[in-house]
Amino acid sequence: MQRIKTLTYSDKGHMLHHNGSFNATDEWIVFDTRNDETKIGETGEIGIVNVMTKEEKIIYLTTDQTVYGPGVGAVSFHPSENRVIFIHGLLDAHKGMPYGMTRRFGMMVDLSSPLKGIPADSRDVTSPYQAGTLRGGSHSHCWSPNGKMISFTYNDEFVSPELRTVGVMVQPDKEIFVDSAAGNIQGKYYSCIIADVIAEPEHGSDQISKAFDECWLGNNGDDSNPSIVFQGTTKNKEGEDVVEIFLVDIDPQKILQDKEAIGNEGEKIRVPKGIFSKRLSHSEKGLSDLRHWLRSSPDGKFVYALAKDKNGFNQIARCEVQTGELKNISNLDFSISSPINIDPKGEKITFIANNNVYLFDLKSLKADKITDFGSDDLPLLGVPVFSRDGSKLAFNQFVEKDGRKNVQIKMIY
Repeated sequence: MQRIKTLTYSDKGHMLHHNGSFNATDEWIVFDTRNDETKIGETGEIGIVNVMTKEEKIIYLTTDQTVYGPGVGAVSFHPSENRVIFIHGLLDAHKGMPYGMTRRFGMMVDLSSPLKGIPADSRDVTSPYQAGTLRGGSHSHCWSPNGKMISFTYNDEFVSPELRTVGVMVQPDKEIFVDSAAGNIQGKYYSCIIADVIAEPEHGSDQISKAFDECWLGNNGDDSNPSIVFQGTTKNKEGEDVVEIFLVDIDPQKILQDKEAIGNEGEKIRVPKGIFSKRLSHSEKGLSDLRHWLRSSPDGKFVYALAKDKNGFNQIARCEVQTGELKNISNLDFSISSPINIDPKGEKITFIANNNVYLFDLKSLKADKITDFGSDDLPLLGVPVFSRDGSKLAFNQFVEKDGRKNVQIKMIY
């Protein structure tokens, strides 16, 4: 990977999500049209660009888009099908009830039927609630390795909306039907949460106040025993927040059988049967406060994250799943400034630092700078994303044209 080419030129943003940017054949890259990572609620388009011809296509448009919503963004390709999933704000968004963390869901588009949205998760805000539905907002969706399940983070609209947790969507044994009340959405999957969160964890315990920024463990192609690892905010014995790594094993059939986990009006959605969780890491300082997503080795033996060193620099940390041992494996003389991604073979990790793209070799434990942007160049943002075969890296950078700065996609190959 030595050459760089700019793939997009149109006068709009081209924001990459942190995972699944390439389709299964590595011919297309999917993006939303943000120029600001915080502006999903104001963004109304999902597009794709061809990596060879640079042809751009819009594959989804919101209707009646305003600065208050609905809003779309954070889009990922299915690992084997020409289908994408992305965040979508509620259709009734307005000034008094704008796009927000409790007012969104996962929307899918099949590229054989562009512009036609297919809701992924069902939303039911009218009691009694239907099992397998949500009543808040899902976001940052991630397909499982074979695409049969979807993970997401979640905030409830009615009970403790500030408490973020992690959930999964599984294929239902029969279709879920919700009524047509305002705020309800008919989706295709059966949803549940997989981590219980409370406002004030007991000091020194395994209780958590936030579950977030997860990934699927390993590359289990048949999902016979799927597992997820996520970051959980604990309290140490002194009452300080420490972010640790937690592991959840999932039994989809038992999830579908537990119809009581949906809870009643005024209650939180409960973790269903079929979810088996444990804390992996027990560290002194925990993970970095720089937002990032966990990444797994293909064999599921290791989980990679960011953690600070004694100088306060973000370094790559590795957690051994069998033992829970967490330690820094990089010793960089600078701080990593982005999330991380791991290549499909599990040999290299990519990140941004000093406004350049780096590759960290997991055998030699050395980092190579693979771009050469200077201090006067416009900023990179987000995190580089590997192609499915690992031969390419896509990343975002601001490009200035006619006095306007737009986020464009560049590719290293």
